[in-house]
Amino acid sequence: MYDVIIIGGGPAGLTAALYNARARLKVLLLEKTKLGGQIVSTHEIANFPGSIKSTGEETSGPELIKRMTEQAQQFGAEIQLRKEVTDLDFEEGIKKITCKDGSIYKAHAVICANGAFPREIGCTGERELAGKGVSYCATCDGAFFEDMEVFVIGGGNSAVEEAMFITTFARKVTIIQNLSNLTADAIAVEQAKDNEKIEYIFDSIVESIEGEGIVEAMTIRNTKTGELTRFEADEDDGLFGIFVFIGNVPSTKLYEGKIPLSDYGYMITDEAMSTRVPGVFAAGDMRPKVLRQVVTATGDGAIAAFSAQKYVEKIKREAAVT
Repeated sequence: MYDVIIIGGGPAGLTAALYNARARLKVLLLEKTKLGGQIVSTHEIANFPGSIKSTGEETSGPELIKRMTEQAQQFGAEIQLRKEVTDLDFEEGIKKITCKDGSIYKAHAVICANGAFPREIGCTGERELAGKGVSYCATCDGAFFEDMEVFVIGGGNSAVEEAMFITTFARKVTIIQNLSNLTADAIAVEQAKDNEKIEYIFDSIVESIEGEGIVEAMTIRNTKTGELTRFEADEDDGLFGIFVFIGNVPSTKLYEGKIPLSDYGYMITDEAMSTRVPGVFAAGDMRPKVLRQVVTATGDGAIAAFSAQKYVEKIKREAAVT
């Protein structure tokens, strides 16, 4: 029996674990794979307060997560990995969580921090060639394209920043954006435009990706003219890379029918991170929000933890009275 169970080990979940552990609550964090979520695939973090070191170096995603994890555990948070939650029972006052391995955990309050996963293009050939030239993680796969050509799909912060990172390996990077301009912040755009390896194709979307076991060709369509353009891998290379950064999809399927979700699948909360189910809170990228960054995830986690703490204290006071 725990005071609070946190589902998800990204920045939001780890922050919630830290805050609840510091409040001397009995806290358990469950993560189905590895800690960190999407941030572990980020090679550098420049806009999280304190992430720039005195040497001018930027903190990496894995490095930041390591420090967050150690800090939460230092104050007593229990963390269990490879715990995939498969069922939830929020009907009674005590919340029951069942994992794939058959283990069952109970708590007064639950903080949902499952995050989100990369959105796919949705074009022909994408899934078949995922991991074979199509990637959603520059840190993971950028080095495989040493001195090759790479296409980055998207125009936001993630796309532009990761495109710049990929130029450390690739001989040429082309950003394909479905709008007429980049939507990344001004500094990122300025830095990208100063990079001679980066080129741009605007008002275009990917129609298809082709190849026998690896990415060998791609066709894009201009959204204004309808014109199709086909790119083929250089004969000497035999393939090229396609890195997709076009947003994320909330990881909320587990909660369908149990907690109200928005039309886009995000978990609805108030400013206190409370869902419409008493004692259940949500934090991070699975919530509707205008900005999805590490700093907003940690803010959510802190608020959710505070709200969960107050809920648990109230439950215990009422139990003591009765």
